[in-house]
Amino acid sequence: MKTLAIGSILVLFAIMLSGVSISPAEADHAKATVDMPAGTGIPGCEETDMCFVPSEVTIDVGGEVTWTNNDNVLHFVTAGDLAVDPTVVGFDYPNGFDSGIVNANQEFTQKFEVAGTYPYFCTVHPWMKGVVYVEGASSTGDGHDGDHGMMNLESLDQIMATIEVGDAMQGSPLSIDVEITDMDGGMLEHVNFKVMATQGGEVILNTDEHAHEGMATVMTAPLAMAPSDDMPVDITVELIGFGIDEITGPSGQLAVKQVVPEFGTIAMMILGIAIISIIAVTAKTRVIPKI
Repeated sequence: MKTLAIGSILVLFAIMLSGVSISPAEADHAKATVDMPAGTGIPGCEETDMCFVPSEVTIDVGGEVTWTNNDNVLHFVTAGDLAVDPTVVGFDYPNGFDSGIVNANQEFTQKFEVAGTYPYFCTVHPWMKGVVYVEGASSTGDGHDGDHGMMNLESLDQIMATIEVGDAMQGSPLSIDVEITDMDGGMLEHVNFKVMATQGGEVILNTDEHAHEGMATVMTAPLAMAPSDDMPVDITVELIGFGIDEITGPSGQLAVKQVVPEFGTIAMMILGIAIISIIAVTAKTRVIPKI
């Protein structure tokens, strides 16, 4: 009788445990680990995207990321993107963070309470870069359906890209803002795309980007000269697909843009010269009445 009672209790306990079990999807997104491999203190790991491994992780709001320094030199884990704004980093970055020194064989753990995209880098080895994507619980239904905001997008005709550029000056990089949405302007998630820019037949940018929320800012190499009618900057955005581990959906060219001198500036210069000429001619031909 006692054996039967104990068995019943064990069965009831097992049923209770099964009722509160955590789904694999929830477990996967509660925590993430990132490795800083040996040799990352020397340039070269960025060529194979092996400076932080993996270089991109996705967690839920309230989740944690732990970085482990398996190198033999110290590293930092600092929020920010030097290519976008080198002055807004660390704790100055929105909801940002800074590990301080992470010595060899040490770890740094950061908890993320706000959904968003968090680029980061090593302040002493700036070629080391990574991204943490923090997803809200209601961002895609149950948060893990894998559609990433492109459930019914099967054709490039349903997707559009806009390209905006910064000031184009000789000797300086050109900033390029890319936004990829559906045809109604709705934001798409986990977009993979290529941005290429050329000037005078020379490639000044050729990069593959992953945008958590369909937006990214990239920088070209310094321009050989300011864009002109003879030396414009030609920009192409090509969609690769959607997703993180598995890339799905349509692919192909989305948008092109040519950066040339603004017509408005030239027109204003011509108008200004014309006004000055009219004033000068009028002054020379003015009739002064005799008294």
